[in-house]
Amino acid sequence: MDIPEGWKEPEFTRKDNPTGVVSESSFATLFPKYREQYLRECWPLVKKALQEHGLKAELDVIEGSMSVCTTRKCFDPFVVIKARDFIKLLARSVPYEQAMRVLQDDTACDIIKIGTMVRNRDRFVKRRQRLIGPNGSTLKAVELLTKCYVLVQGNTVATVGPYSGLRDVRKIVEDCMKNIHPIYNIKTLMIKKELANNPLLKEESWDRFLPKFKSKNISKRRKPQKTRVKKQYTPFPPPQPESKVDEQLASGEYFLKENQRKQAQAERLREQKLESEARRQEKRKKAFIPPVEGGPSTSKVMKTTTDKLDIDAIKRKVKTAKKLKVGKASLKTAGDSDDKHSSPKKKKKQ
Repeated sequence: MDIPEGWKEPEFTRKDNPTGVVSESSFATLFPKYREQYLRECWPLVKKALQEHGLKAELDVIEGSMSVCTTRKCFDPFVVIKARDFIKLLARSVPYEQAMRVLQDDTACDIIKIGTMVRNRDRFVKRRQRLIGPNGSTLKAVELLTKCYVLVQGNTVATVGPYSGLRDVRKIVEDCMKNIHPIYNIKTLMIKKELANNPLLKEESWDRFLPKFKSKNISKRRKPQKTRVKKQYTPFPPPQPESKVDEQLASGEYFLKENQRKQAQAERLREQKLESEARRQEKRKKAFIPPVEGGPSTSKVMKTTTDKLDIDAIKRKVKTAKKLKVGKASLKTAGDSDDKHSSPKKKKKQ
């Protein structure tokens, strides 16, 4: 059955059910303390909106509850369910203007509980903030694409809008709590919106156009410092350890007499004592053993063996040095005598 484009279901009026409802139905819900002031202010408007549908609303501030019930004037049997959702949204901090839309036939609401989806509190807060986005930009994009009003409050996400939009919002919220960024679902919704405007692709599959995102877990799992190797499973129990009697039977000590057994034990203790004494003496003697002295280095030994003294050459060097020294001394004495003869004597004044 094909639904014509632009067709809407006709509204349910009093003419459809002139006799009204037979029995009374009522629903109640609790609200937090911080919502009391706002509900007191907007409660006259709530009563007026529900009276149009033949419903009665009550606000109990002492118990902190709101209740709705049908009256004899009520003609729509389903409107009490809508009124129940209306007061639930008011309790979840949804403004009156947005919550009132639930009373329309083509609008519904969904309250998604996200408090139990993530165990770690810090991780839950980060993912909830990721759903809102910087300055609420992510939430605004979701509202524009799904045509729903979305409010993130505490451990719940309240949504008001058409049925198709509520389904998309629930998927985005649940995926965000499962560590899938909302931008992936937003991108998919944008592509679907563009494809819906094309009449040629109305009866074709859109899978080839939609993006396929693969999860990449880059972070490596931390390995424990000590790994325990699992032993191979065997259905048989481990062998029973031998008792002292079994050991004595194996060594033949069991058949000895009491005095012989004591003698053998004393002999074993004596041997152990001698061995430990010998080890102790060796340990003491190590302190008196002199360290091994290092011999001459190989480089020095090589030099002494390779370099041979030439005595004749040394003698020649000494003779030449003596000759040079004697020559310099004679030249000096000759110079001094010349200076004495050449300098004139000064005459004394008379």
